[in-house]
Amino acid sequence: MIDHRHARRIKLLQKLFARTFIPASNLQGNLNQSVNKPELELEPNTLDQIMAQLPEIDELIAGAAPERPIKDMNKLDLAVLRLIVFESRMKKTPIKVLINEAVELAKEFGSDSSPRLVNGVLGTIFEL
Repeated sequence: MIDHRHARRIKLLQKLFARTFIPASNLQGNLNQSVNKPELELEPNTLDQIMAQLPEIDELIAGAAPERPIKDMNKLDLAVLRLIVFESRMKKTPIKVLINEAVELAKEFGSDSSPRLVNGVLGTIFEL
């Protein structure tokens, strides 16, 4: 059985990733076609909150990975990083738990190198 927090992060990760390619006005309709509404228990403004903080979040990510500019980063890896950095600002979940979740999301959806990159960038951001 999947943890409900993990499932929520997956849905938000999908939205963040889709936001890279789909204009915001089309995003909600496209995602609702493939997701049952009861499964999508995200706060309606979570994506908007992330997007509002994106410049600050991206600055942290860029500072932690100077050899890999944001524009060249794998879009899924970037979505994972953005999600976890945003969630860390809410201070509801311990950082080590968030990093572990990020690595699991990267393993599940990213490339072979994604978990290592995500772990390294987040470790630098949070100085662990």
